[in-house]
Amino acid sequence: MSGASEPGAASAAADRVRQDLFSRGALGIFRLNGQFMGVAEELAKPAGLTAAWWQVLGAVLKEPLPVSGIARVMGITRQSVQRIADLLVERGLAEYVPNPAHRRAKLLRPTDEGLASVRRIDPGHAAFADRLAGTLGEAELAETVRVLERLIGAMETATEAGAETSTHTGTEAVTRTGG
Repeated sequence: MSGASEPGAASAAADRVRQDLFSRGALGIFRLNGQFMGVAEELAKPAGLTAAWWQVLGAVLKEPLPVSGIARVMGITRQSVQRIADLLVERGLAEYVPNPAHRRAKLLRPTDEGLASVRRIDPGHAAFADRLAGTLGEAELAETVRVLERLIGAMETATEAGAETSTHTGTEAVTRTGG
């Protein structure tokens, strides 16, 4: 009898291991996010920015994006980005410009003042990056970034697969708002 239940027990044990790894990873990412946000607040403060403002400005440094595009890049809700974008525009750090691809969804881009604010963060940002690379090691830091990028892609795939499965079964899926 015990032989018949072993495959099921092994499967349940493997499920628990995967669940534990997922939980430990999530808790580690939450802690790391808190640490990153704390560092970002300290780096952004002398430039007159908050971490959230810096994030939104950073998302549009290379090219203007609609609020929904910024939200997708950042992995947060469109409404959160909209509030921050409106504040940045109100303070003269960003501006809305026409979007040739969509009449109503304007593009956000930094103003010269917004670009100057982000540039004021660069020296502190570089110094912290040097300290982190010195602590972790250059190769380890690069590998950590590669692993995080793979994890982001895997989470996106798993989230999409879960949304497709729940759509077919008639249940609701929790997905991030893309706008």
